[in-house]
Amino acid sequence: MLSDAQRLSAAHLLRNAERDRAPIDPLTTVFPGIDVVDAYEIALINIRARLGAGETVYGHKVGLSSEVMQKMMGVDEPDYGHLLSSMVYAEGTPIDTARFCYPRIEVEIGYVLGETLPGEGCTEADVLAATEYIVPSIELIDSRITDWKIGLADTIADNASSAGVILGAGRVEPANVDIGGISAVLFQGEEEIARGEASAVLGNPTKAVAWLARKVASFGVRLEAGHVILPGSCTRAIDARPGDVFRADFSDIGSVSVEFK
Repeated sequence: MLSDAQRLSAAHLLRNAERDRAPIDPLTTVFPGIDVVDAYEIALINIRARLGAGETVYGHKVGLSSEVMQKMMGVDEPDYGHLLSSMVYAEGTPIDTARFCYPRIEVEIGYVLGETLPGEGCTEADVLAATEYIVPSIELIDSRITDWKIGLADTIADNASSAGVILGAGRVEPANVDIGGISAVLFQGEEEIARGEASAVLGNPTKAVAWLARKVASFGVRLEAGHVILPGSCTRAIDARPGDVFRADFSDIGSVSVEFK
């Protein structure tokens, strides 16, 4: 467990790394005593600072939602981060890779909430009832830790490696589709480079959203009406470089694309 001063110091290191595009050594190396509670509190220090500077909460994301990633990190549950208004990108507008340290993309189903979710005790049924529609999405992730050499506390403190989100035009009500049966194919240009199933996310991504609602409640946070929730990736993460153009095609809900410069 870290002291309040150490948490503040760690938050400043991450904030400066993101601002300057200058990645830092792992927090798990700099602060050997750091634990998961410290990491979430460090992340919240930076989120509160950004909200105080005028940004707003756009939504939340779930990380480590696949069994493979959880085993790699040695954990038995996902983690989460905030999506802020400055992280929202539009299709058709190239994204400058120079804004990031090590940008990567992930393919996800986005949940757009029409109602605020309950916190403690939130169920998958609650999620489906509160979701206005699901959308095809690409999440942009980044690490402010050198060369993505991250432990669990590193990625949590770094806002779960959040960097951005791009939503496609598709809008489908949950009652009109089997969400767990959705598949996705990712193309780079015209070449298929990855494919996956929504079921890779805890068996069904709706389960990840319900977990998130319960988890954030312990930190005094709610998943509110209007928020976009990203439950985890259907595919492996892919590095993004200048000139790259990606398109993710989802069964039943449409497609989303992103271009980098």
